[in-house]
Amino acid sequence: MTTRSNGTSLLRIVLSQRMLIALLMGFYSGLPLLLTGSVLQAWMKENGVDLTTIGLFALAGLPYSIKFLWAPLFDRYTLPLFGRRRGWLIVAQIGLALAIAALAFLDPAQSRGKIAVVALLVAFFSASQDVVIDAYRRESLADTEQGLGASLYVNGYRLGMLLASGGGLILADYLTYPTVYLIMAGIASSGILTTLCAPEPPPPSHPPSTLLQAAVQPLLEFLVRRDAIWILVFIVLYKLGDTVASQMTTPFYLELGYSKTEIGAIVKLFGFWATVVGGLLGGTLILQIGLYTSLWYFGILQALSTAAFVILTLTGTSLTALASVVSFENLTAGLGTSAFVTFMADLTDRRFTATQYALISSLMGIPRVIAAAPSGWLAETLGWQNFFVTCAVAALPGMVVLFRFRFWLMHPTPS
Repeated sequence: MTTRSNGTSLLRIVLSQRMLIALLMGFYSGLPLLLTGSVLQAWMKENGVDLTTIGLFALAGLPYSIKFLWAPLFDRYTLPLFGRRRGWLIVAQIGLALAIAALAFLDPAQSRGKIAVVALLVAFFSASQDVVIDAYRRESLADTEQGLGASLYVNGYRLGMLLASGGGLILADYLTYPTVYLIMAGIASSGILTTLCAPEPPPPSHPPSTLLQAAVQPLLEFLVRRDAIWILVFIVLYKLGDTVASQMTTPFYLELGYSKTEIGAIVKLFGFWATVVGGLLGGTLILQIGLYTSLWYFGILQALSTAAFVILTLTGTSLTALASVVSFENLTAGLGTSAFVTFMADLTDRRFTATQYALISSLMGIPRVIAAAPSGWLAETLGWQNFFVTCAVAALPGMVVLFRFRFWLMHPTPS
């Protein structure tokens, strides 16, 4: 009876409006990312842009790394309409849709500078949307629901990436890239409907009373914690290897001779289901074996999946090999990201969720964006095999740092 009751309770939570919103908001967070990533990479490569320049476009993702600079605005101020979280979210979503649409009116071969500026705007509004969505999820879910909410958010995020990248590349075989970007801008604008349907979470009991307090107090509260510096080091290193590797995967597939349709169908569509399984499995395993053990297992699997790309250099254009490697990579990505998002959410204080989560994730992102920028040069210099092996080895230092967190991750204190 107890087992059946627990199963019914878990199913009720999974099917709740809160979890549906977490899934949908994850989708709208993931949608813009690869529109300035793999889709733009493919567009530039087909227009004769060299790999080194394509690699440098990783710097367009810098707003994701410095979003903590404007995040205090979201904690301190409430807009006149829709509430503290939903008001800012609608503003970010309007700006994002307009910026994506603007890319449709530019030419990668002739207007690289303008494309870089507009790509930065896409990243700015996308990063702002992420800040508010992360805060919304943390504040609208109970502590016991954070792991499951994170796994659904990750699956939604991957679905958005799938639609933008996989769907975008397939559409690019039949439509022009400008048309693809206009379609994606329309989809991004539909996020406003989800925001309007989502209930506003209750405000914290003691929110920041000044902008200075909203900007400074989250940092001070975090820095006085035990292992604060080592936490930041771990966050920087945990997904460093696969971040650098992912910057070059689309040019890698194209150079091996796969068509855009094959990349879209296998790498994005087929691989997506492995990510769904990984995300849901990750959320379940976190509940069963704990966050510390999950971070260990999932981190090791992520490194192995990055090294597995070497197999594709040996098999040539084998669709079976591509599907196998991509499935493994997506499965481990779903596992690792679920644990990683849960780890960062658990670190935040509900009084200034937006700023603190943005600060933690931004400090993670700056070195990783910089490290990804020379990825094209590394691939050209080392060759594809040595490049992916190097990226896999880059994951190991983060695993060593994880040893320091054993006690407080395995014996968490109630928030």
